[in-house]
Amino acid sequence: MTIEEVIEAGNYHLIDVREEMELEMDGKIEKARNIPLGEMEDRKQEITNLNGPKIFFCRSGNRSGKAMQYFKNEGLTDVYNGGGLQEMKNALGEE
Repeated sequence: MTIEEVIEAGNYHLIDVREEMELEMDGKIEKARNIPLGEMEDRKQEITNLNGPKIFFCRSGNRSGKAMQYFKNEGLTDVYNGGGLQEMKNALGEE
């Protein structure tokens, strides 16, 4: 599935893996949950407990790719790399 197809299907979770200061500087997507990449391991259960697809995004798509791969290695199949903030906004029709 593409990101657009996941969004169209609904029941997805947006997870912003940027640091708090990046949210303040670059803005954020209101319906996204902020879990910085460095906290993924500690907050693994919080993410695995979410029902439905999980779309990770960051500033450029690099960290979100790492987050997606981490959870794929943990056995999840419904994880996606939404890329950077602007790409995610575009996919959501916000800009």
